[in-house]
Amino acid sequence: MAMFENLSERLSQSLKKISGKASLSEANIEETLREVRMALLEADVALPVVKDFVELVKERARWVKRLIVALTQVSNS
Repeated sequence: MAMFENLSERLSQSLKKISGKASLSEANIEETLREVRMALLEADVALPVVKDFVELVKERARWVKRLIVALTQVSNS
């Protein structure tokens, strides 16, 4: 049980850091994913699962970043 609480706490801390940022940058995304990767590995999640998960989240974060930029451009027009 403690392992899940620790994992939950570490993931929550990582997400709080990035949610307080004014905008998403590659550096923000990479830093947060590095923390998530370490938390999952320390919780004994299998490496292939961690790699797949991190890659999926990275792709979606980049998509969200592009969407925000596009919406900002449209609203400024």
